[in-house]
Amino acid sequence: MLYRIEGHNGVFEKIDPVEFKDFSSFGKLEKDLENLIAQNILDVLFEDAKLMPIFQERQWQSEADIYALNETGELVIFELKRASAGDGAVQQALRYAQDSGQWTYQKIERKYQEYSDSKISLVDAHREAFSLEHKLEPKEINKKQHLVIIGSAADDSLISAVDYWKKSGVSIEFLPYRVYELGGEKYFEFFAPPYDRHKNPSDVKGVLFDTNRSWDEESIWSMMENGRLEAYGEAKRFVTHVHIGDIVFFSHKGYGIIAAAKVKGEVKAPDEYTLYRDVEFLTPRLSRGMPLKAMPFAKVAEFTEKSFYWARTIKVPYLNKSEALDLIGELKNYL
Repeated sequence: MLYRIEGHNGVFEKIDPVEFKDFSSFGKLEKDLENLIAQNILDVLFEDAKLMPIFQERQWQSEADIYALNETGELVIFELKRASAGDGAVQQALRYAQDSGQWTYQKIERKYQEYSDSKISLVDAHREAFSLEHKLEPKEINKKQHLVIIGSAADDSLISAVDYWKKSGVSIEFLPYRVYELGGEKYFEFFAPPYDRHKNPSDVKGVLFDTNRSWDEESIWSMMENGRLEAYGEAKRFVTHVHIGDIVFFSHKGYGIIAAAKVKGEVKAPDEYTLYRDVEFLTPRLSRGMPLKAMPFAKVAEFTEKSFYWARTIKVPYLNKSEALDLIGELKNYL
């Protein structure tokens, strides 16, 4: 809940709750909420969560809104409600969970490949995403289902229904959202477990950022020669998720971490496919023709004592400033 602080002569005296709304208040559809969540679920709303999205709801299909796998291959099902939905929404979501619990590995793989336009198997993609020593057996995929319902914080009947099934032993969670309209601007408030823990955007963070080698083998040289952090195509939005002062580690597929730099520039768009920020390198800058030296990904995980989700442009979890500075020191030993 958001409260307005009122006071007198510099003394805080009172707090008043601020009116909130839901998506239907602005004429928005559930698909708008779904797209908003889907596009931000990993890098903003669940910044430290390791989830591998495998597909979204298709039009005219009886499916939940978003499906993802966790590290152990269990299915996480997201059902989104833009306005008051009542307990019937939970019954619908439970049917989705029941149906998906009976899906074969082959069916899930077909859905994943249609959604991602990927030609590699789901278990191979899962192993790469979570940097597992061994890929899971197909029979280990979808052994358990977890249901997450995202809805308006004012929907009491929906909350009560979720609580009932949770007490009955069903793996189900309710995540509330609120929309505020303040000074002509709209604000989205979201509560992600545990304890709604998010890093303060004003804090310096360390980010492992992919060089987009799969997009273009030459992209790394554009970054090195121009002193930039770049991203392209659908991944270009990730450039907006780092800020001035953040420390970025250039993650080069097949090698490891090859450089570190401090973000110093605002977001720029040289064309419709690219976004970039200027950076100041904190380690030696690579040049064409030089051998590519790198700190292997396994060593990065070992040194930071973190298990990263590798299958995205920004690798989560983030590092705090102290962790990032320590990693720079270790990276210099490799470079």
